[in-house]
Amino acid sequence: MVTGNTLILIFLLSLVALFVLILKFKLEPFLALIGVAFGTALVIGIPIVEIPGIITSGFGNTLAGVGILIGLGVIFGQFLASSGAVEKIAQSVLKVFGAKKSAAGLALTGTAVSIPVYFDAAFVILTGLIKSLSRKTGISIVTFVTALGVGLIVSHSMIAPTPGPLVVAENTGSDLGLFIIYGLVCAIPATLVGGYFYGMFIGKRVQSKPDDEAEQEVAVAREEPSKEISTGLAYAMLVLPIALILANTVSQLLVPGTTFASALAFVGDKNMALFISVIVAILVLTPYINAPKQSLYTEAINSAGVILLITGAGGAFGAVINQSGIGDHLIQTMQNWSIPALLLAFIFSQILRASLGSTTVALVTTSSILGPLALDLGVSPVLLGLAICAGGVGLSLPNDSGFWVVSRFGKLTVSETIKAWTIGGFIAGLSAFGMVYLLSLFSGILPGI
Repeated sequence: MVTGNTLILIFLLSLVALFVLILKFKLEPFLALIGVAFGTALVIGIPIVEIPGIITSGFGNTLAGVGILIGLGVIFGQFLASSGAVEKIAQSVLKVFGAKKSAAGLALTGTAVSIPVYFDAAFVILTGLIKSLSRKTGISIVTFVTALGVGLIVSHSMIAPTPGPLVVAENTGSDLGLFIIYGLVCAIPATLVGGYFYGMFIGKRVQSKPDDEAEQEVAVAREEPSKEISTGLAYAMLVLPIALILANTVSQLLVPGTTFASALAFVGDKNMALFISVIVAILVLTPYINAPKQSLYTEAINSAGVILLITGAGGAFGAVINQSGIGDHLIQTMQNWSIPALLLAFIFSQILRASLGSTTVALVTTSSILGPLALDLGVSPVLLGLAICAGGVGLSLPNDSGFWVVSRFGKLTVSETIKAWTIGGFIAGLSAFGMVYLLSLFSGILPGI
């Protein structure tokens, strides 16, 4: 097998091949990842008879940790969105913040909403709210687009149980409850800095008027619920899976080994917590939903299928890289170059995010490679995972579908979208990494750090 610096060269060339296949030839990311995984394994010199097993085990091991969770999470988010719970949460947060600081409220709303609901869907659902707030407050729509978009992507990248952070927590061996807590600690300041403060800054320099026709189209496309859900119930449903998971973590810290802790370990398991939440959502939210349940299931499962394939393929590619021994070589190289492990994780994830246009692929691939090396790198698995997640936040470019969602539904030009969304996300990512570094200063003091 190939060894030494040649491994790094092959790895870089495999990334280039991945970029070219996805960006130039528009190949489906799942096919590109699997193809590059096979090709890389052959070039590295892994015995041919072992290659299929390595790739399939990498694919399967990744989905074993998050496969069920992704499917349940998509269904859960579908019911929350269709019942009007998402919009009710948004309205309540904005009511608290008032008109002048409504952009801050919208940014934090995005952070909360994107935990159970995927970025694209959440942005489209709340588009009408953006335009309404801009007219009522006189604040530039660019500010609100930046605030909402950054709030959504920060949560999507850093807070489990969204798929990317879930995979990162699994691959780094982090305790999920602690990962959620510290993810929130990093995400909220990042959202305010990149979404609110930068949004207010850029909104005064880039003016874009709301488009009434587009707003009407969005309103028509969104089916109104048959019965209005209460704010309390909306929040209860949003918090339910997170509360169950956190209860498990807290019980293991306070009363480990007890019957009570064992019971919470069962209901607070990530898969069981979300399964319970889905069942509760089906039973409780049905009166607030007009659409047939079967259509909700079908749409959710179709969305989950693509995510599962890409997630598994990223794990397969990561398994090949790990099998090559590049991890050990990178450790030696970093020691010679004195590159901090957290900074390396952030930069590596950021490069993949910008180049491939997919936060999930960036997080899965980076964590598959660096996650198992956390202890060898001498850093906390939680901090390493959060650094990876921070790298997945920003630099959304035109190769990212989210870029066009923001541009189209926010009615911004490409130039305006780059100034507001791309740069805002990048600043948020840097802010999140700054919080990760700040947490690292409390290593040995805070639990799990």
